[in-house]
Parts: sequence; C-alpha cells; structure tokens
Amino acid sequence: MVIIHQNEDFSPDRKPGNLHREVTITLHYHRYDHDYDGWNLWVWLEGQKGKMVEFSSQDSYGKKAVFTMEDPAGIKRVGFIIRKSTEENDWASKRFDDRFISSFNKEGQAEVWLMQGMEKIYTHINDITVYPSILSAKLNKWHEICVRTNLAFDWDHDNIAVNLEGATIKEIRVNKDHEASDLAHHLTIVTNEKLSLSQRYRVAISHFGYCDVSYGDIVRTKPFDRRFYYDGFLGSFYTPEKTSFAFWSPSAHKATLVVYQNRKTKEPNLYQMNKGSNGTWHFDLDGDWHEARYLFRVKIGKEWFEAVDPYAKAVTVNGTRGVVLDMGKTNPYHWNRTKPALTSPTDAIIYELHIRDASIHEESGILQKGKYLGLAELGTATPDGFSTGLDYIADLGVTHVQLLPFFDYWTVDETMLDTPQYNWGYDPKHFNAPEGSYSTDPYDPALRIKELKTLIQAIHDRGMRVIMDVVYNHVYDVNRSPFHLLMPGYFFRYTKDGLSNGTGVGNDTASERAMMQRYMIDSVVYWAKEYHIDGFRFDLMGIHDVETMNEIRLALDDVDPSIIILGEGWDLQTSLSGNKKANQENAYKMPGIAHFNDSLRDDLKGSNFSDQDNGFVNGRPGYRHRMLQGISAGMKVPYDRKSFVSPAQVVNYVEAHDNHTLWDKLQLTNPGSSGIERRKMHKLATSIVLLSQGIPFLHAGQEFMRTKQGVHNSYRSPDSINQLDWFRREEFNQDIEFVKGLISLRKSARVFRMRSMEEIMQNMHIYPTDDHFIAYKLNGDQHSPYREYIVIHNAHVHPVPFHLEKNGSWHLLIDGERAGREPLSIVRSDLVEVPGLSTCVVALPFNPGS
Repeated sequence: MVIIHQNEDFSPDRKPGNLHREVTITLHYHRYDHDYDGWNLWVWLEGQKGKMVEFSSQDSYGKKAVFTMEDPAGIKRVGFIIRKSTEENDWASKRFDDRFISSFNKEGQAEVWLMQGMEKIYTHINDITVYPSILSAKLNKWHEICVRTNLAFDWDHDNIAVNLEGATIKEIRVNKDHEASDLAHHLTIVTNEKLSLSQRYRVAISHFGYCDVSYGDIVRTKPFDRRFYYDGFLGSFYTPEKTSFAFWSPSAHKATLVVYQNRKTKEPNLYQMNKGSNGTWHFDLDGDWHEARYLFRVKIGKEWFEAVDPYAKAVTVNGTRGVVLDMGKTNPYHWNRTKPALTSPTDAIIYELHIRDASIHEESGILQKGKYLGLAELGTATPDGFSTGLDYIADLGVTHVQLLPFFDYWTVDETMLDTPQYNWGYDPKHFNAPEGSYSTDPYDPALRIKELKTLIQAIHDRGMRVIMDVVYNHVYDVNRSPFHLLMPGYFFRYTKDGLSNGTGVGNDTASERAMMQRYMIDSVVYWAKEYHIDGFRFDLMGIHDVETMNEIRLALDDVDPSIIILGEGWDLQTSLSGNKKANQENAYKMPGIAHFNDSLRDDLKGSNFSDQDNGFVNGRPGYRHRMLQGISAGMKVPYDRKSFVSPAQVVNYVEAHDNHTLWDKLQLTNPGSSGIERRKMHKLATSIVLLSQGIPFLHAGQEFMRTKQGVHNSYRSPDSINQLDWFRREEFNQDIEFVKGLISLRKSARVFRMRSMEEIMQNMHIYPTDDHFIAYKLNGDQHSPYREYIVIHNAHVHPVPFHLEKNGSWHLLIDGERAGREPLSIVRSDLVEVPGLSTCVVALPFNPGS
C-alpha cells in the first residue's frame, strides 16, 4: 500500500526559518526492459534554467544519479523529468510529466526511487513492488480495457492466460515495447459487450495476479458525466451534534475518513466510508468535531492515495489537512452590515491590489504589515501625515478593491514567515480556504478566516466593494492536487501527448466537465455567501468554456445580481473548440461577463510584449481608430467591436499587476524624453482610461507613477520591488489629486458611464482629428450637471487649439494638471487650447449664461 501522506505543520527534516541553499539528491531508476541507453535526467529549480544529469552508476536496482543543486535564496523543491534526449527543445514544449522533490533531511539530502512507467516517487525501496503484478486496468473505451504490468512478458512464448470477470473477451491486443522486441508491458482487452459504467470488472493474468478495473479515459466522456453527475452535498458540514463528510470519486474502490481530533493528535481515527449514489462516499461522525483535522483516503486500482478535501473550507498550516469548523465562530463584529450599493457595472471603478504590497513598506504607518489586518487598519499615515492603506484608497474614490489571490496557495511556506517570502498567489492549492501567510497566526485555521472577513468588512465600511481574484484554470501540481488524487484523469484536459497546456503552467482544468463546472459554481457561490464577496476576476478566463461562465453568472445572480464578473478573455491554445472558449471573440455569448480590453492597453502605450513598442500617448501614429474602439467600449459605429454587446462587458486599463508598470514602460519606450514629458504621457493614459465608456481599472499605485524598477514579471520578486512606496505617494501627491478629480468627474455624470450601446450611439459624437489627437462630445441628460461635455486627448508634445461648435460660457473641468467636477475657469469663446500630452474637458451648462 502506497499513501501520499501530508504532515500538518512542517516536515521534521526541515527547521522553520531555514531553506536549504544546497541540496543533494540520489535518484534510483529501474527499467523493466533494462535498456538504459540514452536515458538521462533534466533537473531545474523554479524560475531557473535546467541542466542535464547523466546516470553515473548501476546497482542491483538499476541506474543511479547523484546531483547537487544550489540557490542562495533557498530551495523549496527540485523539478525533474526522466527523458531519452539530449536536446532541450525535445522536451521543453512537452513537460507534461514534471515531477518534484520537496522533502529533504536536515543535511539537505534526499534519496528517491523511480520505476519505468510509474508516476510515483518512492522514498523507501521497500514500498516498491518488484514481483510480477498488474499495475492498472483501465476502462478507456466502451469495448476496451487497457492493462499495464510492472514486469515485461513475452506474449508469444510465455504461457499467459487472461481472464475478465463481468464481460467476455473478443480479442487481446498486445502492445510490444518496440518493434524489435518480443516483450511487452501493456495489453488491451477487447470485449464482445459494450462495457457498463455501472458494473465492476476484474482482470486476472496468470503469474501477475488480479486487478479491479478502474475508469481511465472514459471519465472524459459525456456518458460518464451523465451517469455520475452528483448535485448533493460535498465536503464537510458541521453541527454540534454531528459532522457529515462526503466526496466524489467514482474511480475509488474503497474510501477511508482520516480524522485527527485536534492539532496535537498524532495518530488519527480511521472510519470506513459508505458508498453512496453517483460515485460518492459518505460518513457521519457523531459528536462535536469543531476544529478536527481530516483527510480522505481512497483505493484506486491497487494503490491508496490520501488527499485533502477539495471542498475544504478551512485548512491547517500550509494546507496539509482540511479542518472542520463552526463557521459562525469566524464572523467579526458587525459582519452582517449592508454592503455599498451598485446600480450598474459601468458605475464601478476597480483598484487592483496585492494584500502584502499595501502595507509592507517600512513607513506605511501600518502595524500588521503584510497581513489581512494590516490592510484593514484605519487612520494610517506616513510620518509626514499623508494617508496610506485603506484610508488612502477610499479617499481616491474607487468603488471596488480587487485583491490578488487570497485563497490558499502553494509557494509561500506558512511555517517560515520570519523569512521574507513573496508570491502573487496564482498557484492554487485549496480554492475554498484563505491563504495563511496573510494571517497573524497561520497555525490557527479559524483565525485566518476571521481576519479575512475583518478586512472585507473594513472595505465595505469605507464605502467600497471587494473583488476576489480566482484561479480555477489550473493547479500548481497535478500529481499532488486533490482533484487528481481522488479522481485521476477527470478534472483536467488532455491531448494526444498528455496534459493540455494552454495556461503555460503545465495543465488546464476542464470546466466543461459536469463536476468541474459544478465545483467552480459551488466555490464562487460559497465565497459570495460566506465572505460577502462582491465580484470575481477570473484569471485566464479564456481557458474556461462559455456554458460554465454563463452558469456561474446565473448562480451569482441568485445571490446578488450586482456581483461583477470580469476576466482575462484571451484566446488560449487549450484543447477546447474555439466556439466554446470564454474569450473575447465569444463575448456576445456571455452578456453578463466583462473582459479586460488588452487592445486599448496596448494601443495606449505599445505592446506589453515588446519593450520598445510605442502607442498613442508615447508618440506612435496609426492608433486613432483602435483608440476610439476602446474609448467607446466598442459600442460606437464605425468603431464598434462586434463581439461586445454592452459597455458593461469592457474593462479598460493601461497597466495591471503583470508586465511593466506604465511608468517603467515609458522609461523603455521614451528614454530621450524628459521626466516631465513622461509624467504627462502617464497622466494622459490614465485620463483616457477613466473617461472612457465601460469599466475603468487602475493598478495600485498607478496614480503616483508606480515603478517596479523595470521588473516586468514580479510574481516572486522581493518586497523592495513590489511594495507600494508610500514615500512616492507623497512625492506625486499632485498627480494623485488629478486622478481623484478624474474619478470625481466620472461619478458626477452618467454620460461617462453609459449602460448600453443605444445610449452611446445616441449621446457620443466623435470629431474628425489627426492621429495624435482625439476629441468627442457627450450629451448630458437629467443625470448630468451639464448639457454637453467635450473631451479632448492631445498626444502631440505641443499645444493644439480646438474649435468648439459654438460660443458660450464653457466650464473648464480638466486642463491637464487639474481635474474635477467643479469648473477651474470659464472659457467664453469657441476656441480652447489643449496643452501638449494632456487631456482637456470643457462642459456647457444647461443655462448658457451661467
């Protein structure tokens, strides 16, 4: 029996506070065919280039390699593949079998054993089966069972008999190891009858024993979904009288509930779970089990696996076990207060923020630096009295704070928080439990929940809503994912070469499968109800399918129709047909879901993927038509984008957490420009975003020209790169006031946030201009303080006069340096001069004489 076991707190072989800077790994490899010619290892550390390691010796087990890895920053795990190649390009695009070694003794040493054709990494040679055995028998097709053995057999010359219980054999196809060999490890049983999903089968082979047939590729079929879809309770449900447990695994032959009564419990209680309908397993545990730890253990084929509950609402430190909680005890004071109102998605102004970035600066004035409670603190300021943290964000006037992932993720070790660690969090571990590194005590499963709720309540109390960044499109490590351990092959997409990799991180989840779709719906509804989340930003949303995103929209409408859904609708190369992808091209099929407008982003400043590429604000002509598509949210003919049906589907932005900040991009594209000119370009881009139709989006610190010192992908860079620099906030306070004025103006008139294509067509008029100049009129209505507004964006470096349609008492609301809803001055003519690299807005009162 092999169990993937997970310790609750930390490995006893590694002391908290220390990462090994050097590790030595001894890797043993056994091939049944004893053909080791050309086989070697490719090994790497995360974020670094790899290297080839040859097998250096041979013993009775097989080949052995000993190698050392070094990293001054400390090593968390070592990745490797076993390959038959010396060319990097042969494997770089096909790394579907990545494996990782992450447990080292106190000297930084690890010894592992591997066997040909097996995914498992063994840490003890005695765990490996060396006598003839059937490794697996899988129902892959309706008339085919594929069988794999550990030792090779000679079908043509050995006296081998195959028996199948539950069906009759039509033929047996043997897959020989290669053309010149008589040996094989695989055979396919072809049956006379169509195999049933409701019946159990068993394969027996003489000398190799027997194996129960489990589900293979058949799990990725529609009939499998129809047969095994389950809409009942999953996870754990607590009451003081009993706790109910349930999980879904049609592939499991047996299941055990593993329960540790509390954190100090060393030996668990084991309970055989009961098989329920549609591939589910259930158990009710009488008594009060608040704060008990638990795992699910399943037998699939001949092996046992242990996994955390995919539905776990609370987890132990580093997410190694699920935790039963009375969730009512996690609610902070005033938890049921009413959240701020939102009438239309186009009324939203989104501010994207990483929890740690907001408070970690030494002069942030925040006590609980890097924590949920740190961002929740009120009245914080720099030593010179400039507001910071939540006070500062609320004062800007934004309506939504979008927080980078705060579900439990892999790459920050919660037992070592005295050592600086950083990650954005796009490496999901447990989708329904909060990350522990933002808690003041990650060892307390309930405390992290209460502290997160305290932060959400603090944001609501300041008149803002909360958007949660969710990452359902992939998992960090497939082989250690509860999805894979409990139900292998089902929750991910596959190609003929292995796992689909449209995400670029090794795997794509399969949202189109019934139980993955259900999981995503259950998860967002849980966050919306339990944590009062007001919006969800879907990472790499284009990986998901249209139907699932629409079902999520419907489910959230039942909770609160004002919940916003937005996502990255990129066209990604996943194994899903193009007409089903939840990307921008199919936006018209998802009317209640918004997409990031990467076209406007790149049109404004130049491509994210070319350091020297320029855009509208930094000097490149030819973007006027595309700019007007973005400014009108694709709603204004002839600048419309056919895929969008509403301005509420378009999120306009110029920078976000990934890629260069706008300031760093301008440093690259315009090194010969003065600092003052780049500052004007920056403000011009932000003005365009905030005055365009659709939903505006700001990256935290954008309003004070945030820099990451030229680092374009800072997902694991230190705090010195990622932190919000509150000294810079002081230095650029005038620019912050300008952005506050833009936000105030946008809020003051509905014409800046119209809700339909019809409104925009009727009330927006675009003037003919040159490539470096954009001007348009917005007609006011009963919701506006002015009869009409003229918005002018001048990307020339010199001033440009613009002729207004008529003489009048035009109120100047934006002059490139100042902005707001109150007039800065009155222009009594039909001509206004727009400064170079600036935005100007003039407005005509309903009473022309005023």
